[in-house]
Amino acid sequence: MKKLTTYYTNKNILFKEIKQILPKQLDSRKKIDIYCATTIDAKFYAIFIVDSKSRFIRKNANDLMELCEKLAVYLDHNFKKKELLISSPLCSKAKEYLKQNDWSVRVDFM
Repeated sequence: MKKLTTYYTNKNILFKEIKQILPKQLDSRKKIDIYCATTIDAKFYAIFIVDSKSRFIRKNANDLMELCEKLAVYLDHNFKKKELLISSPLCSKAKEYLKQNDWSVRVDFM
């Protein structure tokens, strides 16, 4: 959590509340970190952190979007900003697909 707050503080985004959601709560077995955060100016963020050795492909992007929909239903909230923080290699088609669906992809995390 400290890495996350430091990362966003360096990007001049300040959160007043960050809450971690376990994938198990969303009926998922994926190894992913999920955070729900609120900025000072009341923007709601859904932050997904993926750290794997294998390439993140289009199929993973579909799974991520389904997970985000489950998160929206679970918290009964539709998020203004959806972000993927990734340190593994990223397929260009997956990145383009996420960007078309209003996702922000950041590869400079960690």
